[in-house]
Amino acid sequence: MKPAHEQPQNTWDQRYQESDRIWSGEVNTALADIAATLTPGTALDLGSGEGADVIWLAEHGWAATGVDLSSVAVQRAQQTAQQRGLPAELANFIVVDLSTWESTTTYDLVTNAFLHSHADFDRAAVLQSARRWVAPGGYMLTISHATFPPWAKGQEEDRASHGGHEETTPESELKLLQLDPSEWTVELADIRPKQVIGPEDQHVTLEDTVVLVRRAQRQLDSK
Repeated sequence: MKPAHEQPQNTWDQRYQESDRIWSGEVNTALADIAATLTPGTALDLGSGEGADVIWLAEHGWAATGVDLSSVAVQRAQQTAQQRGLPAELANFIVVDLSTWESTTTYDLVTNAFLHSHADFDRAAVLQSARRWVAPGGYMLTISHATFPPWAKGQEEDRASHGGHEETTPESELKLLQLDPSEWTVELADIRPKQVIGPEDQHVTLEDTVVLVRRAQRQLDSK
């Protein structure tokens, strides 16, 4: 068993504690664009961080729940939601270890954006488990790095924070999800460019892999 300071939750808590904010506080553009075309319902955000995506969903008619391994991140997300006047039934955040979590609830939208952690994090297993949390007729949205920023290339610490994650393609993400074609329809699978500003004010175009799949309306027997 790893020492306490090497446990993933403690590692992520320490990372969040290094600064007042790690992420931009802005919703993921691809999530906003796609969710805006769907009928609002219930949503689950895996690896919700400081809560920007959940808060956007809640402010656009969804009853959204964010789950994250870091208690520091969850506390920040809760505080931001409260400051925005969002009740817990619309923007709820809980501390969860996705590698062991067993949800009995299903959602109209299960989303994950850049769900990466350290090398012992089995992203494939988590996303395959997440299929069970999508309600019949619901959607699963996966957003991942098709390209990394140039300032992360060759920087061991930055790449390690992504769990040794490699650049993705729509084909690699669909292969990872292992979808049963009798139960799932691929609604969207493409590469989307985005503009980002680097740590030294660099303006760079990066690309994300965006995959949206929909579960069949009828509930199939689990296999």
